Amino acid sequence: MNAHKNARLTFYSRELMVRRIREEGWAVGEAASSAGVSKRTAYKWLARYRDGGAAALHNARPVPHRMRHRLAEAQIAAIEALRRQRLSGPAIARQLALPRSTVGAVLRRLGLGRLKSLEERPPVVRYERKNPGELIHLDTKKLGRIVRIGHRVTGCRKGQSNTRGTGWEALHVAIDDATRLAYTEVLPDEKKETAIAFLFRSCAFFKANGAVPERIMTDNGSAYKSHAFRNALSAAGLRHIRTKPYTPRTNGKAERFIQTSLREWAYAAPCENSHERAKAMIPFIDAYNTSRPHSALAFQTPWQRLNNLLGNDS
Repeated sequence: MNAHKNARLTFYSRELMVRRIREEGWAVGEAASSAGVSKRTAYKWLARYRDGGAAALHNARPVPHRMRHRLAEAQIAAIEALRRQRLSGPAIARQLALPRSTVGAVLRRLGLGRLKSLEERPPVVRYERKNPGELIHLDTKKLGRIVRIGHRVTGCRKGQSNTRGTGWEALHVAIDDATRLAYTEVLPDEKKETAIAFLFRSCAFFKANGAVPERIMTDNGSAYKSHAFRNALSAAGLRHIRTKPYTPRTNGKAERFIQTSLREWAYAAPCENSHERAKAMIPFIDAYNTSRPHSALAFQTPWQRLNNLLGNDS
């Protein structure tokens, strides 16, 4: 029961007051005075007890017993039917000659307040390759360059216009599907030459750790769709898999790793400049690979999973 701070009666005190009147013969005014309420309030709870017993002494939801202007079920059904034809709230209101606020309230109550609620969510398809290096996910994330601590940290907007237009840099990530072993670099851009150079360095990293790359999965960014990137993959003997357009969940392991990176490293602490932020990445990625338990790996670290799959003792 959510009683306000100045409430005189709780369920126990209401029950006590009613019992004193009905069983102990107290006068209504006397019982009300003892409880610190008016005779009118005492009569109210006494009447509720007579109608519904002790259960009626609990707080009731503040809803009216009757609604003079309640919509008929047929009108509610008509609103739902039109919504399922993907009509907007105002369009439904015009067609049914109803207030827009009423239609909006009904749609929210039906769980159809947003048009996307009409779309069935595709089933979650989870997959995991069995062998290290069988599939490597690549992705990038833009990071705004830092030339000074911003107003979000200091709370001071003075001089902030002087730092506008400082540009972007790019976080490039590569993560192994089977082990979640990750390799990252902060680079100046997302151009094809930069992406190709990162591809070779990341493949060398995985190969050195026993996860020889076989396939590369990327989104449909311009660098990854370029002929130069395709030729680089072909020269390295790697198969290229691109995700379905506008479906980032297909490359979900890289997307999830980027979220973790932003939360636990890139935006975890204020930095004076971009170089300081980039330096903070090194201890993060080392801890991620070697000491941070991963829930999708039964709380093993990527390094432990890699050694288990490779049959190493260490």
